[in-house]
Amino acid sequence: MQKNRIQCTEAIELLETEHILSFEEWTRRKKAHEQRTDTLLSEYLENRSRHQKQPVLDFLFEYYHFRPSKLRNWSPGVGPYLAWDSNLNPNTNTATYTTDEDGGLPSYLPALSELYLAQDMAYLDPKLFPEKRLSSLAWVIKLLHNTQDKRPQFGCFGLHEWAMVYRSHEPRHNQVPLRFSHKKIAEIVDSHHLLCTHFDAFRFFTPQAQPLNRHSLSREVFAESEQPGCIHTNMDVYKWAYKFYPWVSSELILDAFELAYQARYIDMRASPYDLSFMGLNPIKIETEAGKKEYRLAQESLSIKAKSIRARLIGELELLWDTLSPG
Repeated sequence: MQKNRIQCTEAIELLETEHILSFEEWTRRKKAHEQRTDTLLSEYLENRSRHQKQPVLDFLFEYYHFRPSKLRNWSPGVGPYLAWDSNLNPNTNTATYTTDEDGGLPSYLPALSELYLAQDMAYLDPKLFPEKRLSSLAWVIKLLHNTQDKRPQFGCFGLHEWAMVYRSHEPRHNQVPLRFSHKKIAEIVDSHHLLCTHFDAFRFFTPQAQPLNRHSLSREVFAESEQPGCIHTNMDVYKWAYKFYPWVSSELILDAFELAYQARYIDMRASPYDLSFMGLNPIKIETEAGKKEYRLAQESLSIKAKSIRARLIGELELLWDTLSPG
């Protein structure tokens, strides 16, 4: 918090009024976001404190490196200006004005080091965006556009999780039982085509399974291989959103998190693991009925992801435009 200090600056002029959030509006949004996050995570965090495993949410916080505390810490994203409460404005009423423990931000503002405090409002200062991350921002925008514009492919039936244990006696989730013997899993994989398009799933295939995949995947062709029907590609919308926190709004990041949760839920139900003891009934992709169920879930998720990805593209392009004057 040491970066946050009230700085003397000239009044901000010519702001578009639709970008100014009243004190009542942004504090309402902030509180609603915190309550929504608490509803989603309070039980999980309590169980985690007791070292109880939850394979869906554990994955989202272990594979994706974004802490629950950051997910809860509200950011308006780049663009909006947060109006002061006139009763708490330090320029007009110092008696009711308090700061955080470091003497920096007013205690009612979001705890963000990138927040700039002007005379009557606060906003994320684009000048604090690291210049070294500009190339990454451009790459992600291009990746999201390329993915969004492609025709979705369905029909993989979630066999990536099966390929990760194919002809191996060391399953990745060895604390969870399998639904079938290793021999039967191999027979099921051998009777299907592996159609994985997502390198970060493919790289966990067993050495015996990788040559069976129809697509030759590598880190070098990652962007070209992504497509909007893929469960893991749609899960990764969350990753591309939180990587640009706090410049991406917290509401969007949490929407992407919920999307990732739904994707992982489908992912685990369609896997060869038996998670019925956790209330996750299997999607039996080894049957025709299971294949139909998986495809319908995959298509529904793809539709939701398309909307959230479009919003993310919009916010990242706004950030890019803000960083590229003229």
